[in-house]
Amino acid sequence: MQVIHQPAVADMFYPADPDTLQSWLQHHLPSEQKSNRAPRMLILPHAGYRFSGEIAAQGYKLLQPGEFKRVVIMCPAHRVYVRGIAVPTRWDAEATPLGKIPLDKEALQLLLTQPGFIAATEAHQQEHAIEVQLPFLQYQLGEFQLIPLVVGDCPPETVCRALDLLMNDDTLAIVSTDLSHYLTQDLARQYDDATIQQILQFNGSLRGDQACGSYALNGALRWAQQQQLDITLLAKCTSGDTSSDKQRVVGYAAFALY
Repeated sequence: MQVIHQPAVADMFYPADPDTLQSWLQHHLPSEQKSNRAPRMLILPHAGYRFSGEIAAQGYKLLQPGEFKRVVIMCPAHRVYVRGIAVPTRWDAEATPLGKIPLDKEALQLLLTQPGFIAATEAHQQEHAIEVQLPFLQYQLGEFQLIPLVVGDCPPETVCRALDLLMNDDTLAIVSTDLSHYLTQDLARQYDDATIQQILQFNGSLRGDQACGSYALNGALRWAQQQQLDITLLAKCTSGDTSSDKQRVVGYAAFALY
């Protein structure tokens, strides 16, 4: 019998009602805006849809149904401390209000044979930074297999090793990260602009105060540079752009790599 990981943040970060969620996605991902050029990697935010959903949608607009058979999502560890990269082992699929997504269990087992990867399902249990990406992917791609990775304290080489093992023409990589946290609106914009320039220059020395997913991001940028990928900034904003709080905002940006 399949073991299914149920959503942890539905109705908090995004709508739990399937019809409401489908309607939100349809509004933010109109079919006429889909691109003919497929990215190999996306760097996208992971806050609640009311705050960063529109920014994330700018990346997902580039995808077409059936374009990828697998998706690797790498995110930071928000709930538990992780040393290395945490791989889930206790379930077979992820569930969202839109249905189930099977895990690529063979790929996950392969990763566990490599140094720096650990079986740590507890790091995934309540992690929102992967979950919020899933409805977007279901809406845009249709059916695919998922490789969810919670990236904790580890060197960029560990992330590069994962991407070397996993990436092919049928696989999309997503780095799930927000930018600055809890600065004033004006300061956050200045701070994030400097971080964005580092990312555009493939500068893989980002700190946690610049991007909460810095461990995954630093490794992914190194790998992308080795692959000679091009990078494009798609959109940026802060939570202050969509809320009344301008004193403690979070920064968001979306990038596509080809």
